[in-house]
Amino acid sequence: QVQLVESGGGLVQAGGSLRLSCAASGRSFSSYAMGWFRQAPGKEREFVASIGWSGSNAYYADSVKGRFTISRDNAKNTAYLQMNSLKPEDTAVYYCAAKRTFIPRTSAYEYDYWGQGTQVTVSS
Repeated sequence: QVQLVESGGGLVQAGGSLRLSCAASGRSFSSYAMGWFRQAPGKEREFVASIGWSGSNAYYADSVKGRFTISRDNAKNTAYLQMNSLKPEDTAVYYCAAKRTFIPRTSAYEYDYWGQGTQVTVSS
């Protein structure tokens, strides 16, 4: 069992930056692939980024590629999402997710554990 807690969301102007954190409880954090997803009002949850157990493999949605960076610190049981050059269309609730596998996944249906979400609002 893994419990995930996101933090770091907030209100930022367009062009600004935020760093989201996802703290995981439980053992064997390094055995889990981690993902970030987001959901805007009236829209489906969408993939943002994912990272494998070692941090060497990472995938990004085209909409965030070059602006967002996913990383992890297995010693701290924490995953991160660095978000730069934020746009109003990045406004959403951001969720982290975990799946006990070494290879990162891009589909929300493949993840077993989810955090409660953190709100990111980008003003124009």
